[in-house]
Amino acid sequence: MIKKLLLAIMIALPMSVFAQKFGVINTNQLMEALPEMKTVKEQMDAATKKYEDEFSKLQEEFNKKYQEFQALEESTPQTIKERRMQEMQELDAKIQKFRETAQQDLQRQQQQLMAPIQENVIKAIQSVGAEGNYTFVFENMMPIYTGTDVTDITPLVKTRLGIK
Repeated sequence: MIKKLLLAIMIALPMSVFAQKFGVINTNQLMEALPEMKTVKEQMDAATKKYEDEFSKLQEEFNKKYQEFQALEESTPQTIKERRMQEMQELDAKIQKFRETAQQDLQRQQQQLMAPIQENVIKAIQSVGAEGNYTFVFENMMPIYTGTDVTDITPLVKTRLGIK
């Protein structure tokens, strides 16, 4: 009885391996083709421009204070020089803090804008994978070898998402 069961498993196992279906997808190509990505890029460019403008204003303010410090006469009391130096250090710290905050905010905005797009792409990939009875769908970034039993589902997912 056990021998027959083991024999059946040994015969069925190779057949199940051959019945698997694999797909690959290039999500970068897919994402670049989405019309929503143009909107995301425009919104991110606008936000970046606002931060760059504010950063320029802070930098100009720092440069002005530095030039004023450089223009101080040698007869200026040391306490005034120290106060001006402290103002420049505080402004430099403010600039650094602004830069960090801006980067974090831009990353957060990009994540928020990309989340629904990524969700739609994942759903489309899953839908195409389920309809095509694929066992696995892999990212096709730099394939070294792709056999004939692997299907590129990128066009199918593009169609699912309404991309020409």
